Amino acid sequence: MASIQHPCVCSPFGPKTREDFLKYYCQLTLDLNTVQRNVCLSEENTKLTYCSTPHSYPDHPDRFTTNWFQVLCRDSLSSPSYWEVDWSGTVFIAVSSKGITRCGDNDSWFAGSDKAWTLVCSPTYTSFWHKNKETPIRMPCSSKVGVYLDQKAGTLSFYSVTNTMTLLHKLQTTFTEPLYPGFNLSGTIKILPLTK
Repeated sequence: MASIQHPCVCSPFGPKTREDFLKYYCQLTLDLNTVQRNVCLSEENTKLTYCSTPHSYPDHPDRFTTNWFQVLCRDSLSSPSYWEVDWSGTVFIAVSSKGITRCGDNDSWFAGSDKAWTLVCSPTYTSFWHKNKETPIRMPCSSKVGVYLDQKAGTLSFYSVTNTMTLLHKLQTTFTEPLYPGFNLSGTIKILPLTK
């Protein structure tokens, strides 16, 4: 039986169907030394939830200590890479240099830093942020987001994933450092395993 092709409303270059994107799927592993204390982990560290009561994670120089409820993944991304998350509430889905500041204000916030590129999703709006500059996205975002990074080509794309893949935002730049997935949340994020 032929496989189901998921159409993609996106660039004519690179992967075009969800099946194409899944060839580059990478399983994300959180770096537990970076978890801000108001981020609670569950389901074998694949589900992140904002918690009002701080956890007593041990001190570590890599831990985010600001009021931004953030975490980075442990492993840098190969090129190309693709991953998916489910979300609810308000979430920031980012790729970041590991050198992002862990304390302070805007420099340690994914959306404010020049070392991170961030999609912000909420029930009422979607936007892209870099260096504290917002680019509104004038289309709804589904509860599942796919992220595709081709670091060698200098492209990063965010998709709303339903029975189609709809491009939310794509940027072309030069990435000079290894990049890591990161999350900031006042809701819930679930890192999804590879599923067809």
